[in-house]
Amino acid sequence: METEDLKAQLKKQIIEFLNLTDLKPEDIKDDEELFGGGMGLDSIDSLELIVLLNREYGITIKDPKEGRKVLVDVNTMVDYIEKHRTK
Repeated sequence: METEDLKAQLKKQIIEFLNLTDLKPEDIKDDEELFGGGMGLDSIDSLELIVLLNREYGITIKDPKEGRKVLVDVNTMVDYIEKHRTK
């Protein structure tokens, strides 16, 4: 899958998994901070994103420090998915 296609897919999944019904994929910028930024996500959302990575891409994140490095923005998540996915 091309990187741009993966970004679009991930944005749709973020909206679906976090039930962000007021957002469209095009509303999420690739470099927009997911936490502490305009999206206003919280620690519960981070757990949901970790579940998303596991369920959709076979990626398991157990170390919270690693999670903080991965769940920065869409670009960072896609880079991590491309390097670590098993599905």
